[in-house]
Amino acid sequence: MAEGETTLPNGMDVTAVTQENGRWYNAEGIPTFKIENGVVDFATFNGFRRYHAECHVCHGPDGEGSTYAPALKNSVLRMDYYEFQEVVASGRQGTNSVMPAFGTNKNVWCYVDDIYVYLLAHGTGEIPRGRPAERADKSEEYTAQEDSCMSM
Repeated sequence: MAEGETTLPNGMDVTAVTQENGRWYNAEGIPTFKIENGVVDFATFNGFRRYHAECHVCHGPDGEGSTYAPALKNSVLRMDYYEFQEVVASGRQGTNSVMPAFGTNKNVWCYVDDIYVYLLAHGTGEIPRGRPAERADKSEEYTAQEDSCMSM
């Protein structure tokens, strides 16, 4: 994205305006990233970790894509948040490949928002490839929400 630009091709404004349970949201209540002075919010950092634990095998390092799976860093700029959730939860049949459903995999579903905001931050160019150099601390609210999801 160009400097100062905050609106994606799909019309979503990525500006972080509120924080709840350790995650940032835009004005419409959709998860987004927050980066201040090079420090990445914890959810975006965790999204990097979770993406590389579960998604990069097919979609390539840093969401850059592979020979059989699309570059998710580009996909999140075109699809809306709810479509992203639907594809992750239910999977998708492609022409030459199949995205499996991850809706019952807690290691993905409990962190789907984190994965989304990581891909969003990388896709917009707000963070470069690789592990974010600095991250915010994990909040108590984030930990409580994480524990609740993983114990369901």
